[in-house]
Amino acid sequence: MTRKQAADPARVDAQLAVIRQGTVEIIPEADLRRKLERSLAANEPLVIKQGFDPTAPDIHLGHTVGLRKLRQFQDLGHKVVFLIGDFTGMIGDPSGRNETRKRLDHDVLVENAKTYTEQAFKILDPKKTIIDYNSRWLSKLEFADVLRLTATQTVAQMLERDDFEKRYAAGKPISLLEFVYPLAQGYDSVVLNADVEIGATEQKFNLLMAREIQRQYGQEPEVIITLPILEGTDGVEKMSKSLGNYIGVSDSPEDIFGKTMKIPDSLIVKYFELVSTKSPDELNAIRARLQDASVNPSHVKRELARDLVVQFHDAEAAQAAEAHFNRLFVEHQRPQETTRVEVKAIAGGVWIAKALTQAGLCESTSAARRMIQQGAVKVDGAKVGDVDLKLSARKEAYAIQVGKRGFADVVVS
Repeated sequence: MTRKQAADPARVDAQLAVIRQGTVEIIPEADLRRKLERSLAANEPLVIKQGFDPTAPDIHLGHTVGLRKLRQFQDLGHKVVFLIGDFTGMIGDPSGRNETRKRLDHDVLVENAKTYTEQAFKILDPKKTIIDYNSRWLSKLEFADVLRLTATQTVAQMLERDDFEKRYAAGKPISLLEFVYPLAQGYDSVVLNADVEIGATEQKFNLLMAREIQRQYGQEPEVIITLPILEGTDGVEKMSKSLGNYIGVSDSPEDIFGKTMKIPDSLIVKYFELVSTKSPDELNAIRARLQDASVNPSHVKRELARDLVVQFHDAEAAQAAEAHFNRLFVEHQRPQETTRVEVKAIAGGVWIAKALTQAGLCESTSAARRMIQQGAVKVDGAKVGDVDLKLSARKEAYAIQVGKRGFADVVVS
């Protein structure tokens, strides 16, 4: 590269500064610098890849951590490939969290992918995003191709993955199919000739293997960028829909605001860093405020909740969501709009537990009885302590509340 062709070091440093934000590791950063220098000098964008296995129809804030990093690369002028793992999604759990996750039907994965991409465009620029499906090439591999791919790695290398090693030592089964996942992920990078791949820290083994597989196929290895795992609203487990500790990007404004207010104070900064739209200077100011003992963390948390609602809805929705939260949790009033349910009376009335289940406030009569025993049920503003209470038929609706968030107007007729 001549002097005239050389990239401006200041531009390279500026891009690196953006890319480093919120990352755990860049492996290796020296390679990323070289790739950026070459890209800027030739005015050729890098190919940035992240794979998503659409095993569920919706995405949550945990998924958006990677999407935000992809958007940063887009804003820096690089090419982003949003890769749908419609083929690898049939293999099994790549993270090791579930030892024997059932393979999903391809049609289910494709259907899930539709909502994945729609929701991803709440963050990504659709005009700058390439949507691809790895079935496009993986489904066409012949057996000789698969053999060549498997020859790039050894069983000993596979067993270096932490969860494989532990399961092997414990005598727990590991199917050969599970070994295929990191090989297939690496082959994706070969086909796309990826310069950079993004993934969560739990994906590090697979990401590093992709580098080796690219090398075996005569390509320059991609740079790996690992990102933090976002804990859910419980502050303990990784955000997951199955655990119920998630904030979905398609949730209502009220749910996004209310769920955000539930996160532990210890996670406020991490959420701001990973899922807010705040600039580095604004983040520094937030950290400083939280260090001030006179500042109420819940006030800062409200800023986060407003930011998230604006991102996935709009400013007006954020204002309404905060007002809704205030009515329920500050003023302890009923929401302006509640579900209205009509329940048919038997022998002049209906048992309270049945009314709660039919109104959708409790999953079962046993759950309803537990809520009553815990003092979490109110009828017309009065706490209910009798699990055998019978609501008589009347024209006016009963104003029922379960916990802090469950409200319904129940008409017994």
